[in-house]
Amino acid sequence: MIEILDERKRQVYEKGGEAFDLACDKASLAGSVSQRACVFCGSRVVLYPICDAVHLVHGPVGCAAYTWDIRGALSSGPELHRMSFSTDLREEHVIFGGEKKLYASLTELITAYRPKAAFVYATCIIGLIGDDVQAVCKRVEKEQGIPVIPVHSEGFKGTKKDGYRAACEALYRLVGKDDATPVGDHPINILGDFNVAGETWIIKGYYREMGIDVVSCMTGDGRVDEVGRSHRARLNVVQCSGSMTFLAKMMEEAYGIPFKRVSYFGIEDTADALYAVARHFGDALVLKKTEELVRREVNRIYPLLQEYRLDLKGKKAAIYVGGSFKAFSLIKALRHIGIDTVIVGSQTGNPEDYEYLREICDEGTIIVDDTNPLELSQFMMEKDVDLLIGGVKERPIAYKMGIGFCDHNHERKIALAGFEGMVNFCREVHSSIMSPVWKFSPARLKAGALRRVHNEPGRKIAL
Repeated sequence: MIEILDERKRQVYEKGGEAFDLACDKASLAGSVSQRACVFCGSRVVLYPICDAVHLVHGPVGCAAYTWDIRGALSSGPELHRMSFSTDLREEHVIFGGEKKLYASLTELITAYRPKAAFVYATCIIGLIGDDVQAVCKRVEKEQGIPVIPVHSEGFKGTKKDGYRAACEALYRLVGKDDATPVGDHPINILGDFNVAGETWIIKGYYREMGIDVVSCMTGDGRVDEVGRSHRARLNVVQCSGSMTFLAKMMEEAYGIPFKRVSYFGIEDTADALYAVARHFGDALVLKKTEELVRREVNRIYPLLQEYRLDLKGKKAAIYVGGSFKAFSLIKALRHIGIDTVIVGSQTGNPEDYEYLREICDEGTIIVDDTNPLELSQFMMEKDVDLLIGGVKERPIAYKMGIGFCDHNHERKIALAGFEGMVNFCREVHSSIMSPVWKFSPARLKAGALRRVHNEPGRKIAL
């Protein structure tokens, strides 16, 4: 039998008549085996898709292996980001310091690959031994003539969300370098889309058809030079608010660029995002093109969604994602195909995010902040869930429990953004839920029996 730890009880809420008072923005509780990642992971997954820069992990080789290629971030040109460079520190460097090795590694890599910039990620061991990464980067930058940027991402300093801030601070050092290259009449930056499975290309295609010019995408299929002229955009469109709102606010304060939080997942939110950009510029022609695009795409895909709905109506889903903004879109998208969301949570949600989740969720939905595998398994058994939407760390939980799974994190290879992405999403959800394999799952059969026998208050379920 398991129970929710006392210190975490305010981070779990089941929608009902009681007052909403969900605790969040807290450090993970020791012993609860959080699904969150470390600061270094957060910084690298944001910066990694900049594909014409060297990404050097200063620390033991295990850190570089942990985060290597964990985004399905595609490039239309250079592939330098696909290489996982590490200073590979050993015991001798812990004792005598790793600055000499960092300098030698940076010099060798820049000479060999001639990148546009270099990012140096400081890992936990660097914070412990005290290497002056800033000084080494400054020296190499002067010698090599390219930006060499330290990313202060020692893992013990916080959580993945702190890594996002470190990445934004590193990116900001590239902003404002190019005042000469022409930009279009309606220039925007896309922040927080990482071109997972080519999604940036889908979104850019929409904007191109609307007459909107994308100056920079940070960081999907990103280029150092594009980031350098991003300060000349007139709007920042923030897709992954958890990772990129820091940068959007910095650019608003320094350059007066407003930002809008959007999502490109699902019919409603994709359409809303495109309309929000069109209305911002107040151009009648742009708005007309946007209306035509949305009408055409919705008319094309809506009949396909209704076919999936015939099989999926009444099924139940659990959502656990990194940023809560993505959960908003997923709830709406699932409703289009008849699936009820009975559990929803995130790793980095804030009070405003969870308040909105409470408003759009049905009665009885469990809302959870920074959950752990035991809690998540327990809730899914209680609610008799048919589908779990999450990332690579949630996949084993679903399969062990005999539950369908949809990967909506950065490891996936299927584009789920935009109107075409909605079709792909429905296809994947349908094939996973309707697979005949689940009826042979011992875990699913056992879960059904436990629900019938152990329907006790206080959420105590034998696992």
